Amino acid sequence: MTHEPPITIDTTAPHAARIWNYWLGGKDNYTVDREAGDRYRETYPGIVDMARTGRGFLARAVGYLAGEAGIRQFLDIGTGLPTADNTHEIAQRIAPESRIVYVDNDPLVLAHARALLTSTPEGATDYLHADVRDPRRVLDHAASTLDFSRPTALLLLGVMGLVPDDDVARSVVAELLSALPAGSYLVFGDATNSDTALVKAQDHYNDSGAAQPYRLRSAEQIRGFLRGLELVPPGLVEYPQWRGDGGGTASVGALGGVGVKG
Repeated sequence: MTHEPPITIDTTAPHAARIWNYWLGGKDNYTVDREAGDRYRETYPGIVDMARTGRGFLARAVGYLAGEAGIRQFLDIGTGLPTADNTHEIAQRIAPESRIVYVDNDPLVLAHARALLTSTPEGATDYLHADVRDPRRVLDHAASTLDFSRPTALLLLGVMGLVPDDDVARSVVAELLSALPAGSYLVFGDATNSDTALVKAQDHYNDSGAAQPYRLRSAEQIRGFLRGLELVPPGLVEYPQWRGDGGGTASVGALGGVGVKG
């Protein structure tokens, strides 16, 4: 069951989820998003590689969790617009009984919720329109689909930059993880501030009147979100290096890792 507030879509300001969809080759975006995406890419041409390798990291991480790790529950926060191989499709292809809850606060994502809310008969898929900064609401709703006495995978990919305050961001992640039992996993990924061109492109975007400005963090700050968890090899690495072929030697400006709660 979806929880659906009235849908209002602002097409006058660029929106991160729609720009990301544009970079991934999707069609769920507007002129203002494509223009902002093109300006970003002029300053940092590697952004398309980051977007696409990020999807690859998601696919491999979910494949590992549903397969080798035996996880059957997924809480995917900051879902974004549906593309090929969404979390529920990957997980249920491996384990049809998998249960997935998606969370996002973009009304355009809500408008496409039905595309996400497909499921195998054995499993379940739900969608919540909510903000990651309200972890209690997220957990309360997700508990109607997921059994938090069983190991669960929490996915936070490219979303915590929307919470610029470090203390608040760490508190959000800690509260979400505290609700999950031992044997649960955190899949975390985000862009870093190590590349000056990327920082410049992000600053320009944030100053453009974007609906959701985004904060880039250092590799050490990103690593902090996984502190206290046992990292699954190869640890916190560039997206293509996480159980992939490496995708060449060029940096994609983003790190991903998977940690298990002891």
